[in-house]
Amino acid sequence: MADGYLEKHQQDYEARKADYLRRKRHLPPTTKPRLQRPEDEAL
Repeated sequence: MADGYLEKHQQDYEARKADYLRRKRHLPPTTKPRLQRPEDEAL
């Protein structure tokens, strides 16, 4: 009985992990804000 319980939870975990990783790949990458340089670098 305990083996079936552990196997079921392991399968559930693997399914959730696969779903998470699949969704994670389709998210757009976060963009880093670019530094705004002044027009005249001498200032």
